[in-house]
Amino acid sequence: MKLILKYFKNITKTQTIQFQNLYCIYKKWNAKINVISRKDIDNIYEKHVLHSLAIAKFINFTTGTKIIDVGTGGGFPGIPLAIIFPEVEFTLIDSTAKKIKVVDNIVNELGLKNVKTYQKRSNEFNRKFDFITGRAVSSFPKFKESVKHLISKKNKNKLPNGILYLKGGDFENEITNKNEKIIITNINNYFKEDFFETKKIIFLNFY
Repeated sequence: MKLILKYFKNITKTQTIQFQNLYCIYKKWNAKINVISRKDIDNIYEKHVLHSLAIAKFINFTTGTKIIDVGTGGGFPGIPLAIIFPEVEFTLIDSTAKKIKVVDNIVNELGLKNVKTYQKRSNEFNRKFDFITGRAVSSFPKFKESVKHLISKKNKNKLPNGILYLKGGDFENEITNKNEKIIITNINNYFKEDFFETKKIIFLNFY
C-alpha cells in the first residue's frame, strides 16, 4: 500500500481504503481459486496494482470515458484503474467463468459502482469503447485483431481512442505494421522499482 501512496499522493480516503482492502480480498479469493500467481500475492501492490496504474500516469481519463479490459484475468488492470478513476465506466471481460466469478465478487466487496463484468470473449461483444486495455493477454498483433471492432470513432480524451497494452520485454518484433500509430512508453519513467525496468505501455491509436 505504501507504493500506491508513494506515487499517488492525492487519492481520496475512499480510494485509500479500497486500495488497502485489495490485499486481504485477493489473498482470501486466491486461496480458493488461483487468479494470480500465489508466489505474487505478497507483492500484489508492486507486480499487479502499481503495474496496472502505470496507465493512470500515461493518461488522465475524462469523466464518462468507456473502457473495456479484455482478458482481465484476476481483474488487472481494470480494478485498480476503476478505483483511481471512479467517474470512468469500466467493462471487464474474460472467457474463464471462475475468474469472472472472483472478479465480480471483488468488485462487489470493494463497492465499485463503475464496473461491469462479463464472461465473454472479445468477439462476442459489439459495443463501442474509447479505450481497450490488456495485460500481456496474447501477442500484441493477435490482441489488436481480436479487439479492434470495439473501438469508438468519437474521441473524448486528449489522447485519441485506442489500445493501452501492458507488456514486458522486447516489443519490436511484434510491430507488424511500421505505419501504425504506436507509442511505446517505458514504465520506469513513472515507477523506479526494479520490477518495472523492462515493462512498457503500448498505445495504439486507431484513428
